[in-house]
Amino acid sequence: MIALDSNMLRELQLTELELLQEVDRICTKHAIPYFIIAGTLLGAERHGGFIPWDDDADVALLRPDYERFRSICEQELDTDRFYFQDHVVTPGYRWGYGKLRRKDTVFLREHQEHMPYEQGIFIDVFPLDSVPESHAGRTVWNFMCFCVRKVLWSPVGAVAAKTAPARAWFKLLARIPEQRVKGWLNTLIANASHIESRWVRILTFPTPNREWGYLREWYEHRKPTVFEGVAFQGIEDADAYLTFKFGNWRELPPESQRKTHPVTAFKLVGKPERHA
Repeated sequence: MIALDSNMLRELQLTELELLQEVDRICTKHAIPYFIIAGTLLGAERHGGFIPWDDDADVALLRPDYERFRSICEQELDTDRFYFQDHVVTPGYRWGYGKLRRKDTVFLREHQEHMPYEQGIFIDVFPLDSVPESHAGRTVWNFMCFCVRKVLWSPVGAVAAKTAPARAWFKLLARIPEQRVKGWLNTLIANASHIESRWVRILTFPTPNREWGYLREWYEHRKPTVFEGVAFQGIEDADAYLTFKFGNWRELPPESQRKTHPVTAFKLVGKPERHA
């Protein structure tokens, strides 16, 4: 693995800041609501920017706004510097959400070296879909989302799973045609569009809370939130959201939990590529 020293990590973060600013530029120009979320919002509220050891950044949009953003990117994105990927536009892409990436960079995570698409430094762009109002309904949806996510992830799981039986199982799942599993995902998305609920979630990303979702109202009320000296769109009731997601979010985690993702190849703009 490549150990990112503090200077490399900071340059990575500043590249991700550049990506966040491109999302903000497009969304502001076209009046598309978006939100910095998860560790990015936590970093903004607790540190005024990136969590010092963090190596990624996240934004989210409600599904109709995500689809507008994806469509507008086809004409509006600064393609001299950036490219956008998701399961609709990128062959071989196995994630149920988008990634905005920086050209002339590499950020190759462990066990994803064989994936058949370009892998530059990125931020995640998450669509938020409705899930059922009842807890029982959300529990069923969580199981369906889990199944689709694992089949999507299976080409990675076939090499990343910790045991031989698990790797064999994922190799078997990976034989399911890509278009079929993406069809299952599209069916989930279409069905979610008919649900009226106070709850939303990222369908193909783990939702590690017993509600199996997040309150929609958190993504309906924005406030300017300063992150690395730049104002982005944040969640108005950031304390309620962060408490729900992280618990006592103002307290720093122990050093043993301050981890970055394993990386096997890394390149910044204008710098030589490094390999493990």
